[in-house]
Amino acid sequence: MDAVLSEFGISPAGNHVVRSPIDGNEIGRVAFDDAHAIDRKIAASARAFQSWRDVPAPRRGELVRLFGEELRANKDALAKLVTLEAGKITAEGLGEVQEMIDICDFAVGLSRQLYGLTIASERPGHRMMEQWHPAGPVAVISAFNFPVAVWAWNSALAIVCGDPVIWKPSEKTPFTALAAQALFSRAVARFGKDAPDALSQVVLGGREAGEALAADKRIPVVSATGSTRMGHALAPVVSARFGRTILELGGNNAMIVCPSAKLELAERAIVFAAVGTAGQRCTSLRRLFVHESVAEPLIGSLKRTYAQLPVGDPRRAGTLVGPLIDAAAFEGMQRALVEAKGEGGSIAGGERLLERDFPDAFYVRPAIVEMPAQTKTVMRETFAPILYVMRHARFEDALVAHNAVPQGLSSCIFTRDMQEAERFLAAAGSDCGIANVNIGPSGAEIGGAFGGEKETGGGRESGSDSWKAYMRRQTATINFSDDLPLAQGIVFG
Repeated sequence: MDAVLSEFGISPAGNHVVRSPIDGNEIGRVAFDDAHAIDRKIAASARAFQSWRDVPAPRRGELVRLFGEELRANKDALAKLVTLEAGKITAEGLGEVQEMIDICDFAVGLSRQLYGLTIASERPGHRMMEQWHPAGPVAVISAFNFPVAVWAWNSALAIVCGDPVIWKPSEKTPFTALAAQALFSRAVARFGKDAPDALSQVVLGGREAGEALAADKRIPVVSATGSTRMGHALAPVVSARFGRTILELGGNNAMIVCPSAKLELAERAIVFAAVGTAGQRCTSLRRLFVHESVAEPLIGSLKRTYAQLPVGDPRRAGTLVGPLIDAAAFEGMQRALVEAKGEGGSIAGGERLLERDFPDAFYVRPAIVEMPAQTKTVMRETFAPILYVMRHARFEDALVAHNAVPQGLSSCIFTRDMQEAERFLAAAGSDCGIANVNIGPSGAEIGGAFGGEKETGGGRESGSDSWKAYMRRQTATINFSDDLPLAQGIVFG
């Protein structure tokens, strides 16, 4: 581990112990920032904003381009660290760093496309326009399951939009954050003097550090990824000072499998979405509504596939399911399975594996739970590889059940019926921020806006016009005439 950290110039030191979910062993230690250190970093970010906002956006994009080059050159090393600290299999670790590279490419192009509008004025000799200005320092609070990609989604756009970034990573994955920050610092060194000090900073700490960022008026935008419970606590603090939030919270994502679905395709999508990252993605598939006419062959095949899934050390070739992040995640999974069984569920899988080899780590067999209905337990998100399966006879009933949960992140339908597909995507269809046809709910591309509705928080990150959340809108009217006509035809005096 020391060799991996040394590639990024990181020397572990401090009182907070960081453990790998792979074996439970200590990776290293870090020092948390106290209240005074956090205050100093916020003040430095506010100073950086004063100069960075005046750097032309295409020039700001050049810095992000250089950061993308650093990521390309260090992709394998950073992915290895993601695997060690978050427990992702090698392919998923590499995929996460590729997401960072992709958003850098997107942001570089965006730096020349921060478009405003020209609006027709009712007053002669006047021009009205809408333009966008940098908002100010942006706080990014990220979770363990995507320890670097979510920060990159936010920071690449924020930097291009003219905003400094203060990043509080999960206390479970601080080393990936320090490594990513080291690569950004290398890009800044190549970029030159236009980049102010403290353009990107990392704050290490627990809940108190996040609360400090949320409460500080010098930070106009707070982007937070985590549980719905976290969002309920954070959002009122930010809104009380009239700050803005970008919230990406819980997801209880579902798939509807219709009679016309290509079952082989559906099964592949189900397995990847339900067990990838050991079911610890915000877009993991958790609920499956299968039409009764295809339920037996699909569920039977899924059970056979689940029983043969390679579970183990994520660094080993062939492994598809790595560990849960910690004991609390395992205990939460087991509680949910007990509750589901009490509600009439039939469980296949879910047991702990490899306990003799890894007594301090938590590997599990992903679980399939056939439920008689969508119960209270099913409607509550459990961050673990549990797939609740329910049968339906009518598309309309499946759609109602699909939308009945409090979360609204990602959704999908498998069908070759055009009407069913279009109804799923219509205004009365899926109520989620992401709705797919014949692909699963996870593995989003950066070109589209990422986020969801209801208790998922309503925020959007990554592509499309998500950049607007990092800027402030200004409507301006210019009078180039010699008169002063008033709007609405008002005559005054």
